[in-house]
Amino acid sequence: MSHCNDKKVPGSPLTAKSQFLETAASATQDFTPPSQICAHLHAFHVYADHPTRCVEANHYCSHITEDLRQCLIYDSPAKNARLIGIEYMVTPKIFETLPSEERKLWHSHQYEVKSGMLIMPTPRGIPNAAWEVAETSEMRDVLPLYGKTYHFWQVDRGDKVPMGEPKLMLSFTDESKVKLAVPGGMSELVEKRDQEFGVDTGSKAEKRKDIEEVEKHPDADAMWEIHEKK
Repeated sequence: MSHCNDKKVPGSPLTAKSQFLETAASATQDFTPPSQICAHLHAFHVYADHPTRCVEANHYCSHITEDLRQCLIYDSPAKNARLIGIEYMVTPKIFETLPSEERKLWHSHQYEVKSGMLIMPTPRGIPNAAWEVAETSEMRDVLPLYGKTYHFWQVDRGDKVPMGEPKLMLSFTDESKVKLAVPGGMSELVEKRDQEFGVDTGSKAEKRKDIEEVEKHPDADAMWEIHEKK
């Protein structure tokens, strides 16, 4: 699994000139698209072609419409985080309009939400208890969404730069899937994450018990079924 402090990125540190240009650009240029980001979500993604591998995923998401979100995915929330992928999320209304073969590339979020695996890290200075009210409300909105995710940079295998073709990624759908990638299951998967962000996944799952599940479209999470039939 990728962690926040294990980076070995090639190249020299930024020069004074690069730092100046970076600062000047941030003060003078228009960054409207990324400035629309309104949510930081943290979870774990699984390689569709290799479900024994998973990677940490920090999503920075914006809403294009009420039915479509787009997220930049980084390996950490740090200043020098590596951009490793993208995810699009759509409501069932949009998902049902997609061709059947296309829908098979998309994953559900129900297990991530209900298990507490998917979190919105608490902003600095805000008590966890107060933030979790807003987080739980957001989780109600995320639960019925379907996501399509590709990663370009396989940081978990030590690639120093993005290598090869983009990789379709999945979300975990139950504890048995988690154990394919992490023998200790959910508790082992989130242990380091919980320490880093100061959260308790079990407590979040408890608070989300009242979030009502929705009927999942049979085409979603199809890539998991392909592996189960092998």
